[in-house]
Amino acid sequence: MTINTDDQYGDGESKTTLSSSRRYSSSSYQDQMDDALSTTLTNDKATLIQVWKPKSYGSVKGQIPQQDRLTYTWKEIDVFGEAPSDGKSREPLCTRLRNCCTRQRKDFNPRKHLLKNVTGVARSGELLAVMGSSGAGKTTLLNALAFRSPPGVKISPNAVRALNGVPVNAEQLRARCAYVQQDDLFIPSLTTREHLLFQAMLRMGRDVPASVKQHRVQEVLQELSLVKCADTIIGAPGRIKGLSGGERKRLAFASETLTDPHLLLCDEPTSGLDSFMAHSVLQVLKGMAMKGKTIILTIHQPSSELYCLFDKILLVAEGRVAFLGSPYQSAEFFSQLGIPCPPNYNPADFYVQMLAIAPAKEAECRDMIKKICDSFAVSPIAREVLETASVTGKGMDEPYLLQPMEGVGSTGYRSSWWTQFYCILWRSWLSVLKDPMLVKVRLLQTAMVATLIGSIYFGQVLDQDGVMNINGSLFLFLTNMTFQNVFAVINVFSAELPVFLREKRSRLYRVDTYFLGKTIAELPLFIAVPFVFTSITYPMIGLRAGASHYFITLFVVTLVANVSTSFGYLISCASSSISMALSVGPPVVIPFLIFGGFFLNSASVPAYFKYLSYLSWFRYANEALLINQWSTVVDGEIACTRTNVTCPRSGEIILETFNFRVEDFALDIACLFALIVLFRLGALFCLWLRSRSKE
Repeated sequence: MTINTDDQYGDGESKTTLSSSRRYSSSSYQDQMDDALSTTLTNDKATLIQVWKPKSYGSVKGQIPQQDRLTYTWKEIDVFGEAPSDGKSREPLCTRLRNCCTRQRKDFNPRKHLLKNVTGVARSGELLAVMGSSGAGKTTLLNALAFRSPPGVKISPNAVRALNGVPVNAEQLRARCAYVQQDDLFIPSLTTREHLLFQAMLRMGRDVPASVKQHRVQEVLQELSLVKCADTIIGAPGRIKGLSGGERKRLAFASETLTDPHLLLCDEPTSGLDSFMAHSVLQVLKGMAMKGKTIILTIHQPSSELYCLFDKILLVAEGRVAFLGSPYQSAEFFSQLGIPCPPNYNPADFYVQMLAIAPAKEAECRDMIKKICDSFAVSPIAREVLETASVTGKGMDEPYLLQPMEGVGSTGYRSSWWTQFYCILWRSWLSVLKDPMLVKVRLLQTAMVATLIGSIYFGQVLDQDGVMNINGSLFLFLTNMTFQNVFAVINVFSAELPVFLREKRSRLYRVDTYFLGKTIAELPLFIAVPFVFTSITYPMIGLRAGASHYFITLFVVTLVANVSTSFGYLISCASSSISMALSVGPPVVIPFLIFGGFFLNSASVPAYFKYLSYLSWFRYANEALLINQWSTVVDGEIACTRTNVTCPRSGEIILETFNFRVEDFALDIACLFALIVLFRLGALFCLWLRSRSKE
């Protein structure tokens, strides 16, 4: 087999020259590094990576300096799946909670060998395409290279992933690598510019001025041809009209290239795009590679036009490497195996068909795949790849300092706590203002419901019938505020959960900053809704006259709205999907409603439900509203018009009927505040557990 080794290097360098320059072991380069870095070395080989402060986030239009380029190598990547557990072997609840709260991995039961001894190399200035049939292991390999394997997948401890010969871990790779996933997840109500400004504020270093970040956003918009749609909302396919598929893909690249990373991993960047859009996206990636970046992407079945853009291809079949090299070398390799690609045939289609498992021909196809993989494993190309991947920092006389991004604090976040909180608050507030369902429709709905209730209970007088009607209307205040607000927020965190988990995994922000920013942004709406509702119904029903009574009622109803909102947050954070949250919500609210004192006297609550009744905001709010309504009603104010009907003659008798006491009013208000804090802390804890379970 004749192998053109010079063709492997896009820069036109010979193997000897290139390998020596990429190892950076010369004294001249060490002198430059001594001048550029002020940090001290450590004896631990695992902490060779020091902090580097770049001069600026310059445009990627220029070439990346040779000393800043990255060569990514991986060796002996073995990935295993996890055996599904049956009900008998299911771990206890306390054990699962302990596993979520600690970073210790649980015991692993291998089920399937997903990737088998995969070794490879991706050099700077090259566009490496990972191809293979469905289920071959493309995405599994990319996740392993990005240290983003999902729960239930384990990578062999012998696996080595290195940048410029220095083994790296997840934190070290994240500082220099960008990972564009297959699914484009955005907040649909934001515009392209607003999304990039949000990403820039959190991704770029905390010491970078805001003006530099805004300038960088404008540069990225121009470089990725997003200027025309900069002020267009992103939208959601099938729901909200916005960006096209190609623009969404380019926006995903723009989000990751704000920090100008030199290593870019892309999972199926052309998925769901037509041929023209796919070609434009690949042209963007090709342009990045030509500037000196290292690009690794997975692609299912590219056209011949896209295939010509690849510098190297990595063919994966049955979890093994079938080929790694240039397109020219692949044609020569398969020709020597006696299975040449036919003339005028797309090589990508040919290779994928050859490495696929055809129905009713499983054994024959697996034999063919084994033959191809075994032949490549002993080829000169594979030996050269293995030799390159085997060169690590441990074999060097002088330690090499790999330079990660600027501004990464000890916690791994590039921005401060206040910056994260401000950005989340800003984005959430924009979403509230731009979503008519949250503002206009909700306020209109509240006004209509309030008018209807006011019309039904209009002009109540203080007699035996009016007492019953007023008590019913006050409890209806609580019921309406509860269900209206619980179902208004029950999908807030469930709908944004995929976006939150992705951004949290990218270390953009903490869980607490996201939760606080998201909930505080919606707080004005949950103050406006009870104000509109109370202001309409209070005078129409004819409740207790006086400004103080009105403001106390408004205060209590506002507290109920925020308690129910907090409870909705708890359900939303504890549920994995919107449908589950909507199914769980009503059955959970009903017991608290029963303990409110209207349907069941508070003195009649069974002993085994006594502690549960303490969590009922209906109980405290109903008592506070009735105290405000009846505590000042003296004997004789209530007209008893029928002698054969039991009639409470004063407000004190009404309160005694419900087993309520005037002196408990302050305690009721304090308990409502306590429930707001308790439910929100529970929601924050559930959200934190969910984020930890995905890491």
